This record gives sequence, structure tokens and C-alpha cells, in this order.
Amino acid sequence: MADAALEKNPMSGRFDSEQIPVDKHGMIPVIADGHDLESVTEKVTAIVLTEPQKTPKGWIAGFFVAFCLLNVLMVALGYLVFKGVGIWGINIPVGWGFDIVNFVWWIGIGHAGTLISAILLLFKQQWRTSINRFAEAMTLFAVASAGIFPLFHTGRPWYAYFMFPQVNSLGMWMPQFRSPLLWDVFAVSTYGSVSLIFWYVGLIPDLAALRDRTKNQLLRVIYGMLSMGWRGSARHWNRYESIYMILAGLSTPLVLSVHTIVSFDFAVGIIPGWHSTVFPPYFVAGAIYSGFAMVLTLMIPMRWFYGLKDLITMRHIDNMAKILLVTGSMVFYAYLTEIFYAWYSASEFEWYMMKNRMTGPYWYMYAMLIMCNGITPQFLWFKKIRQNVPLLFCISIVVNIGMWLERYVIIVVSLHRDFLPSSWGMYTGTIWDWSLFIGTIGQFLALIFLFLRVLPSISIAEVRLLLPQGQVKEAHHHEA
Repeated sequence: MADAALEKNPMSGRFDSEQIPVDKHGMIPVIADGHDLESVTEKVTAIVLTEPQKTPKGWIAGFFVAFCLLNVLMVALGYLVFKGVGIWGINIPVGWGFDIVNFVWWIGIGHAGTLISAILLLFKQQWRTSINRFAEAMTLFAVASAGIFPLFHTGRPWYAYFMFPQVNSLGMWMPQFRSPLLWDVFAVSTYGSVSLIFWYVGLIPDLAALRDRTKNQLLRVIYGMLSMGWRGSARHWNRYESIYMILAGLSTPLVLSVHTIVSFDFAVGIIPGWHSTVFPPYFVAGAIYSGFAMVLTLMIPMRWFYGLKDLITMRHIDNMAKILLVTGSMVFYAYLTEIFYAWYSASEFEWYMMKNRMTGPYWYMYAMLIMCNGITPQFLWFKKIRQNVPLLFCISIVVNIGMWLERYVIIVVSLHRDFLPSSWGMYTGTIWDWSLFIGTIGQFLALIFLFLRVLPSISIAEVRLLLPQGQVKEAHHHEA
């Protein structure tokens, strides 16, 4: 059945699983038939161990574009440090602009990695195994991009160490914990460090596989040091599984806490449009929503370019589309709740702010927001759309745009008309705002390209456990 549905392309040696084969239970498999322990290892490591002179031209072209955008970031940051934040479009009353919009957007994108890796691992969802490594890496790179904005938003990035506790001549000095900036610093730094450790621990068995297969002596030494003497013994596997599960348990609360704390930046304020108790769950759902959309945006081209359709099957694509549908519906419900709260509160300021979003100068952005985040995901109720990969790729891009618009509407539209009509004004991002934003996208993509080239993008050890031979091997490990 599944064998008959899989056709091998003689030109590339890759399986074409777009015909959606099913197993004997009528389910789409999480890994295509025809693989064994050796073939999985060979397929994934071949991407990394390709000779430098044989690097695919598509990878070189993509990295070149990302590197050019990264240089835009360097120029924008250099000019920002030289001239100050006055080059941005921020004004009175819009003291927060692209910098905080992009910060919240990037932090949200980083949530899918921890959700896929930690929560689905604790729930023993096997379909996570082919995409968790890529999603974890995406989390780290998104957090690195997000950290740039609050750091330079302070105007004095060289004084960033004042945001951490330190010991000086006067004793222990503590920062001002009533500042939401401090909440973000501790939440994001904790999230980033735990995610980094979790990602690295999962890499150890695969780094050992690269160490054993590479013919380059320098790479053998580097991968050998990074794999920490891994030999695949029963003792190594026992310790690895224990610490991996502990880190998953530590990472799970971070999915809820990090974006909840980010939402407090707004919810603890008295600005109409911000002061709402719905913000914490609303932001968490939106973070997972945008994170999964970004995973699809990046994973679908990677899956096609490297011919990984037999390891990242339609089961993964369909499940991620369903999560997009669920979280998108939650976000749309939050939009309706905001409107209801503004009306039911009987506060003229809250109701005016909501009407200003829908009919004010930025009405078109709110309309685009509802179209991207509220209406577009509803097409995912249909199975044919969920399993149409090019269409799903387009939907994921629309969702990413919509989530950026959401943060723009929450921040800019809520600030540009405050309690004093005499201070009302319009906000528009300058060329330096856009350069910084586009530059962080370049940094993010450049890191993604480097990750795909030097590290296994799919967890070899975990995918092998899905095979019948791997399950027998795992049983022997537990017996030992």
C-alpha cells in the first residue's frame, strides 16, 4: 500500500511522498517506508558532510541574500549608535514604535520551537521528531533577533549591564524590578538559555554520528569535542534520556511564562487598548500561532530543496496546519473579546480606542489584521487545503504578516491618540526603522542557512527510534 504509493525519482534519488501514502490503519506515516537505521543517518548527514566545493548553488544564493540583509542591519545599528534613536519615527505620543513591535513579533516566533520540542515530547507525540530540531534552532535565532530591539531602544546599549544584578563597592546592587524592561530581560534571558541547553543536549548523539562519518580530520575533532565523548552505550542513553526529559519539563512553563510577561508590558499600563486581563492568554496563543506559521514558512522550502519529503511527511504538514487552525481561532476569539470588553466596560476611553482601531486613520491595518489572522486560517478546516503544500506555504506567510500587523495595531494605534487630543499625532516608520527590521530578518535567515549547512536539521537519533529496528534497539537499551 504505502510502498506502491511511493515513487522514487531516478534523477535525485528522493522519495516523492506528495501522493500522501497511508499505512494499514489508514494513517499518514510519520516516516516513509523503505528506510532503515543506516539510510536515515546517511540521508541527514549527507546534507552536512557535503564537500565545500559541492555546496548547492541554491544554498549559496540564499545565504548571499541573507548576508546582504545582515549588512543592512549592521549599517542601521552603526548609524543608530552614532546618531541616537531620533532617527526612528517615534514621537509624542507614540514613544514605542517598530522596536517594540518587532521585539514582540520575534519573541512570538520563538515559541513554536519549545512547544514542539518540550510539550509534545512530554505528551509522547511521535510526529514531532522530524521537525523539533529545526524548530528549536529557529527559537534561538528568533530570540537573538528579538534581543536587539529592547537593547538599542534604551538609547545607551553600552549600559545594558545595569539591567542585571551586580556587586559593586556599595554592596549588592539590584535593578528597578518595577520596570517592565527588567521583566523582559529576565524572562527572555532565561528562555534563551534553557532553550539553548535543550537544543544542544538533543544534538549530542547526532554530533557523534557526524564525528564518526566525516573524513575531514578537523571536523572530526570539532564534532568529537562537541559530542562530549558520546559512544551510544546504555549508560549514555540512560543519562541522555533523563536529562532530556528534565529539560523538557523545565522548558514547558517557559512557553506560558515568557510571552505572559511580555504581555504584562502592556496589560499593567493604563492606556486604553492595553489595560486588559485577556492579554496573557491572548499573547501566548498568538505566539504559538506565529511560531508555527514561521516553522511552516521555512520548513516547506527546506523540505523541498533537500528532498526530505520522506522524513517530513504530509502527517507533519497536516498536524501543523491543524495547530494553526486551533491557535488562529483562539486569536480571533481574543479579537472579538477585546471588542466585547470595550463595549461592556462602559468606559468611553476604551470604546473610543476600539472604534478608532476600526474606523480611525489606521483602519486599513486593522482590516488587514482581521483578514490575515481571523479569516484566512478558517480555510484550514478543509483537508484539501491543509494538504496543499504551496497553498499552505502562502497561508503561513499571510499569518506572519498578520501577526506583525497585530502588534503594530496594539502598540501604535493605542498610543497615537491618548487622553489629550492636543497631543494626538501619526506615526510612520522611517527608512531606519525598516532597515533595522529587514536587517534582523537577514540575520535570522543567515543563521538558519548556516545551521542547515553545519548541523543536522533533523534529529537522527529520534527519527531512528520510529523505525522497527530502532524500537528493538531502544528495548535493549532499557533492558541494559
